[in-house]
Amino acid sequence: MILRLAAATAALALLAAPALAAPNEGAKLDVIAQDFVRLTLEAGEREPGYVDAYYGPAEWAAAAKAKPREVPALRAEADRLAAALKAVDGKALSPDEVRRKAFLAGQVKAAQTRLAMLAGQKFSFQDEAEGLFGVRPPLKPLSAYDPILAKIDKLVPGEGDLATRVSAFQARYTIPTDRLEPVMKAAIAECKARTEAHIALPKGERFDLSFVTKKPWSGYNWYKGDAHSLIEVNTDLPTPISRAVDLGCHEGYPGHHVLNALLEEKLTKGKGWVEFSVYPLFSPQSLIAEGSANYGIKLAFPGEEKLNFERKTLYPLAGLDPATAQTYDAVTGAMADLASVQNTIADLYLSGKLDKEAAVAALAKYALSSRAKAEKSLSFIEAYRSYVINYNLGQDMVRAHVERAGPSQDARWTRMEAVISQPTTPADLAK
Repeated sequence: MILRLAAATAALALLAAPALAAPNEGAKLDVIAQDFVRLTLEAGEREPGYVDAYYGPAEWAAAAKAKPREVPALRAEADRLAAALKAVDGKALSPDEVRRKAFLAGQVKAAQTRLAMLAGQKFSFQDEAEGLFGVRPPLKPLSAYDPILAKIDKLVPGEGDLATRVSAFQARYTIPTDRLEPVMKAAIAECKARTEAHIALPKGERFDLSFVTKKPWSGYNWYKGDAHSLIEVNTDLPTPISRAVDLGCHEGYPGHHVLNALLEEKLTKGKGWVEFSVYPLFSPQSLIAEGSANYGIKLAFPGEEKLNFERKTLYPLAGLDPATAQTYDAVTGAMADLASVQNTIADLYLSGKLDKEAAVAALAKYALSSRAKAEKSLSFIEAYRSYVINYNLGQDMVRAHVERAGPSQDARWTRMEAVISQPTTPADLAK
């Protein structure tokens, strides 16, 4: 979700006027929020990709583009905002405002960290992740994943190393290029139907679907504002049948598209909280977004419902044999336990403990992928660094939080909606 402009709402247009003296603590947050948006937009001019989405006042973006402050000045501004937030008396705030203040504090802390990185400051992997995303990721040694590999080895017998066998096995479940679009559209439609059964979506919400190449990611949601997204699917590498539902839920429903549309409707428009009109990619907001998007797959398709839908609908559309769906599902399910190995490999590579060739080899072995896919994964790590924790650790944190609501699917959906429509912080997920 890179910088995208949409028509500003009437409420946001009012916010674009010069701020008046704040009569109370809550109004101070309005002023800080406006300054935070301007800071973020200017930082986005200093680092391409820093701003993932923006649909606030167009004149703010134009001003940032015309005259962005230098990184040292932006760092000083981030420090000033952190101090201003600390000075806001939480006892004088409403419960909603207390959460707003906590959310802003995390976003500003992330800005301080990222701007320090732009200035050349070095952080350890865990310190970087904590500063940017609000959590300190545990890092397991690579040997901790060997028992998982042993389990998968029994599921995919044969000669040769396990990664090669698994890659050959998965190749049999590739969606043919000429069938990718209908498969993806069917998957997204089902993800939407299942989400709409539990969450009221904003009126007129919509998305466009596009297929692209030469990207470090497999799928992306570019949120444009006004409940409108562009969902892109990268076709650099073969797309396995299991990715159709995963991408449909993650990028669309109840993932990024729904999260952004609800935040826009309920907070940006509903409360006039302008800080939600901008999404800095390197911030705790990403842990919430990626974690909820990944967990949303299991929430929308509990138990064997994903397998059943794929077998009944997607396999025939892709021209694949539905009779083999369960075997493939068992392998991909076991491989999910390897997700957090990317954190360990990213730490080792970014700290210089693994060179590029060794990192590619480790990703091939422990993520059970082809060399081409391992190289693509490493290019993502090079581009986004500690961001990788948001997919696995974020998912684990969202899952634990949502499932504490109890076994009822309705209760879980209600809690999920709260996660993706409120100023949720990583600390909130511990509750």
